[in-house]
Amino acid sequence: MNPNTLAARLPVFTWDRIAPLREKAEFHPNGPVDLSMGTPVDPVPDVIRAALAAASDAPGYPATWGTPRLRTAAAGWLAREHGVFVSPDDVLPVVGTKEFIAWLPAMLGLGPGDVMLQPALAYPTYDIGARLAGATAVAGDLGPDLSLGPDLSLGPDLGRVRLVWLNSPSNPTGRVLTAAEMRAAVEWARGHGVVLASDECYLTLGWEAAPVSVLHPDVCGGSAQGLLAVHSLSKRSNLAGYRAGFVTGDPALVADLLAIRKQAGMIMPGPVQAAMTAALEDEGHAVAQRERYRRRRSVLRDAFVSAGWRIDHSEAGLYLWITHPAHDCWSAAELLAAQGGILVAPGELYGSAGSRHVRVALTATDERISVAAERLTELD
Repeated sequence: MNPNTLAARLPVFTWDRIAPLREKAEFHPNGPVDLSMGTPVDPVPDVIRAALAAASDAPGYPATWGTPRLRTAAAGWLAREHGVFVSPDDVLPVVGTKEFIAWLPAMLGLGPGDVMLQPALAYPTYDIGARLAGATAVAGDLGPDLSLGPDLSLGPDLGRVRLVWLNSPSNPTGRVLTAAEMRAAVEWARGHGVVLASDECYLTLGWEAAPVSVLHPDVCGGSAQGLLAVHSLSKRSNLAGYRAGFVTGDPALVADLLAIRKQAGMIMPGPVQAAMTAALEDEGHAVAQRERYRRRRSVLRDAFVSAGWRIDHSEAGLYLWITHPAHDCWSAAELLAAQGGILVAPGELYGSAGSRHVRVALTATDERISVAAERLTELD
């Protein structure tokens, strides 16, 4: 077998594509401001670090399923903060949600001839997951008043759909789907025997809208049948470096995923399980982090609007989705990098529908956010 066959299915890595922009931003005499990736920059809260340290003497293999306390903490957090009620037995920790998203199509048995639906503007890893499985990714949104509508307009491919991804709040746009829009997607998926997976990594970061989980009773009717919800602690708790997330939903689907992950050794390290438990049991640090992002969002939003840029959606999440009146996404990103030393992500990285937009992350220190706002006043 040709060892390059699998790699040949994959596009150029997303962040490698903006390397020239990064180089230009780094030429700024007062240093770059990196607003491209949603990478947390604030400290890991003490309560989490203490739990990690206390669990660091961990010579044995951890459980793929996670500790009972971890699963109980995740279920409790969903109930307390989001009105979602699942059994701790139906919670499965994952080694960062990017890993889970990339391998879910393969774990569900998708392959050549199968179709996966993803949002029209989407985190690139959905598409990567389809490619790794040998399936076909189709970009388009489900639900009333969205691009494909409830009939999907897929023609002969309709019967080949095996997996649908939702992402609300959206990365990159910050758009929040209403409960009615999500319910329409759930009803369509169930009507066609399709698994619906909801990426809810930004669920706690609603600014001008109130995000809702696919497992909320108003969306799913009190049944998790055919549904999976994916949650990350990377943004809520600054745990991107810990690779801490979990999936929950349909008990039968979760049980199948657990069986596969046991065989493949997809196991969250024991100390990280302890840290994640502490994070889910403590809301104080999350409230403080949310307030940091709220302040940074306000500074950047006001600065871009004052500089003549337009902000679309962006009612939730960690990004501003913006356009410049005279530039497409790549030339707008070039302008910011070359003149302001500000690195952002061109919208085309997330799909052709993003060709006019750039994505601006809120994940920089207060000092760098203030510097970016000041530099925006100096752009041509």
